[in-house]
Amino acid sequence: MAHVAHFSINADDLDRAKAFYDAAFGWGFQAYGPPGFYMIQGAGGPAGMFASLQQRREIVPGKPMHGLECTLAVEDSAAAEAAVLKAGGKIVMPRTILAGVGTLFFFEDTEGNIMGAMQYDPAAR
Repeated sequence: MAHVAHFSINADDLDRAKAFYDAAFGWGFQAYGPPGFYMIQGAGGPAGMFASLQQRREIVPGKPMHGLECTLAVEDSAAAEAAVLKAGGKIVMPRTILAGVGTLFFFEDTEGNIMGAMQYDPAAR
């Protein structure tokens, strides 16, 4: 069964957001991967939930991501993608490999919510 494994906080002003979360909760941030993406330090890792702060973006053109962006851990990304389609959802970003992380895709559910699904695989290339 899929479970929430990662959440991202989307922000227009990353410096302002980092200052807020540091002051409010004592969170630290480590630049990771693409520009404008930071892992929240101490959020868990393999035994817990991953968390990040990222530049606000539009996975679906004209629909900026607001609030928390959740990614579900799935055992098989191809099977999960097929299940989303069969259940009436839409694929809004096809499966893509993130080296050293796994295979990710984004979907829109029947209510217009955008979520990710990741088949975690540290050996992904």
